[in-house]
Amino acid sequence: MTGLVARIEAATPPGRDRAVDALRALAILGVVGGHWLVTALVADSGTVRGASPLTAMPHLAPVSWVFQTLAVFFLVGGMVAAGSWASARKRGVPYGPWVGGRLARLFRPVAAVLVVWTLAAAAMLAAGAGESTVRALGKLVWSPLWFLLVFAVLTALTPLVARLHPMWPLVIVLHVDLVRLGLGGPRELGWVNVVAGWLVPYCLGALVAQGGLRGRRSRWALLLGGATAAAGLVLWAGYPASMVGVPGGRMSNLDPPSLAAVAFGLAQCGAALLLLGPLRRVLRRPAAWAVVAMVNLAAMTVFLWHQTAMIVVTTSALLLADGPLPGLHTVPDGAGWVAARLLWLPVFALALLGCWAAFRGYEQGGRRTVGGSLVVREAAPRAEGTGASCLVCGLVEPRGRWGP
Repeated sequence: MTGLVARIEAATPPGRDRAVDALRALAILGVVGGHWLVTALVADSGTVRGASPLTAMPHLAPVSWVFQTLAVFFLVGGMVAAGSWASARKRGVPYGPWVGGRLARLFRPVAAVLVVWTLAAAAMLAAGAGESTVRALGKLVWSPLWFLLVFAVLTALTPLVARLHPMWPLVIVLHVDLVRLGLGGPRELGWVNVVAGWLVPYCLGALVAQGGLRGRRSRWALLLGGATAAAGLVLWAGYPASMVGVPGGRMSNLDPPSLAAVAFGLAQCGAALLLLGPLRRVLRRPAAWAVVAMVNLAAMTVFLWHQTAMIVVTTSALLLADGPLPGLHTVPDGAGWVAARLLWLPVFALALLGCWAAFRGYEQGGRRTVGGSLVVREAAPRAEGTGASCLVCGLVEPRGRWGP
């Protein structure tokens, strides 16, 4: 382990902003933890259906404030893509190869998920599983992929959106919610916010990459202003307190993104920017940086397969156990379920580790080792510092131990 830490440290470019990678890792782990805590698969009369503890226990809404970290992911995405594009322009790299390389790294591991789950769904149906069960399981895996499409669009539009002030998409979200919620406008209008809502933190990240929001006062203002606005919208404008969707709820803050979710995301972005300095100091330690680097190497694999890991544990236990197990197959309606679910999280993590071992090659394709030393070969030219790849750390494990 000491040798691996030393190799990762030696392979890290001197100008790399390690704190940005740490924010990305925290954002990914937040999404995973949130899904594992607020998603339940209830065994009921031979079928499996999805449920949420937030339905019966709305007082747990603050859990969603901690684990709904997509705004931070889009913030980091904007920072990295804007820096990468600026660096590519300086080196004379055309737009086509630049965006093609970034999108290839984004969608290569997605193909593996789609193929595996298409075959799994067909096999379950052929074995006699009910359509509702297959639909419930497939939805858990495929529904989170929506954000990758939005992220891909924003990545492709980086040369344009890097010039856009985040206030403009925020104004769009404000007016969309005013029309659809305040004036009884068409519900479909809310889907404009699927792009506009996540464009706010993405543009904010591009602004930071270009030198904006450097002062602590501006970052504190972002944190306090966003938090105040989100609290006001929840308390006096009728927005839900939960920052994730709740089955059976009157409306969702996330599907599509609401003004409250965007305001809360701005607060998260302010907090994330304030953390950059402390994170840089902590990540000077090689061991701490090695942990962040390994998470970033597996970021897409972790995101794409974490629901599958939970499903594998849940369905396997259902087949092996005599009856439904607390926290795994039972209705999430009390503190007992929460306590039991916390005990299952390490088991989910072990299953996810197995998925990582099986499918990490799809995320790390295009990189190799030469002569036992750590090198990088990316599909598009690499930028230094925050212009490094958005979804991979830019490090490769040594051949023979971890490499393909």
